[in-house]
Amino acid sequence: MMTSNRKRRKPVSDINVVPYIDVMLVLLIIFMVTAPLITQGVKVDLPQATAEPLDENQKPPSIVTVDRDGRYYVSTLAQFDDKPNPNEAMSIKALKREVEAILLDDPEATFMVNGDGAVSYNQVVQLMVMLQQFGVDSVGLMTENQQN
Repeated sequence: MMTSNRKRRKPVSDINVVPYIDVMLVLLIIFMVTAPLITQGVKVDLPQATAEPLDENQKPPSIVTVDRDGRYYVSTLAQFDDKPNPNEAMSIKALKREVEAILLDDPEATFMVNGDGAVSYNQVVQLMVMLQQFGVDSVGLMTENQQN
């Protein structure tokens, strides 16, 4: 009789996870590359609930208005209550100088965008993007109270 000196191999019951790790690393790289591309937009402080009037104890915001013809105006809340467009229409360069002067005086200044109802959404967004590029951190949108 012949005896076999070979040892029998036992079956291995471990899972080979190396291919799964490779796939996970590729997915991680894809998500890291695409995440910044997905999150484009304008930073806007939106309310979490229904809009309420501004606090009277808070410093009044500066108001940047864009009218139906695409002209820009800058005013304070007191000026705005008297006359919505108290100043002459200004160019983008003049708007930038005015905004920078306000921010130089008060770096924490808040701005409200007042868009005419006939102005396209694109013009309001472009104004908000410009304000962001000029260094404004806090931008809000003005609305009128609806009377029932």
